[in-house]
Amino acid sequence: MPLPDLQQAKRELDERGFVVLPGFIDPTWLNDLQRATESLFDLEGAEAGSEFKTETGSRRLANLVNKGEVFQRVVAEPRLLSFIELVLGDEFKLSSLNARSANPHNKVSQPLHADMGAIADEQGYWVCNSVWMLDDFTEENGPIRVVPGSHRWKQLPQDAMEAPTDSHPDEEIITGPAGTVVIMNAHAWHGGTANRTDFPRTALHAFYARRDKPQQQYQRELLSESVQASLNADLRKILALDDRLNDEVTKNCQQRSGFLT
Repeated sequence: MPLPDLQQAKRELDERGFVVLPGFIDPTWLNDLQRATESLFDLEGAEAGSEFKTETGSRRLANLVNKGEVFQRVVAEPRLLSFIELVLGDEFKLSSLNARSANPHNKVSQPLHADMGAIADEQGYWVCNSVWMLDDFTEENGPIRVVPGSHRWKQLPQDAMEAPTDSHPDEEIITGPAGTVVIMNAHAWHGGTANRTDFPRTALHAFYARRDKPQQQYQRELLSESVQASLNADLRKILALDDRLNDEVTKNCQQRSGFLT
């Protein structure tokens, strides 16, 4: 299925806050990502995700740029960056690259949230996420719910809803086959839903922020010296490794998640 052109994608992002891109990940790359991700879950075991935060009912991985070229390719993929630019403009950086796998029979849905607890400011939007479906997303296995248009409201769900864990009357469920990527204005209210199947549901989250805002995971501190030395100039720029402003705004930032505490 061909990807939408950038003008069509911009309309969807402007109006609805997200665009779905089936077939974005080619089969060979998808297989490589699936294998690398599951290998890390096995290798890290109970420590998986500990560089950031863990979540009851789900497996998580964090700091993935540090864990292989297959993940570095994700964050620098030119087609991806073209879509991220539609939301953030041309001055943005990686905020984090994580994986989240909803466990089988996990009955808990995430509360609706905006990533980083972000509200658009006078300069506009400053967070944009991409969800890389490594498994099929079905209505039963923990797909994403999102409230279309909520990115425009300049309000967080916890300030507008009695219980953000409840369903919202306007929410939609995003499903798709493995290999699909969803670009989401991360100010939009969204969250993962319950996995009622016998199998895990896994995705990567390549999350970007405007250059004047903090990274969710401070790449310069997390990446090993050997990995940093191996990166080309384009990757160093997208990771903000030589960006003094990023050092200033990120180093002492306390708010790193929209709902995890």
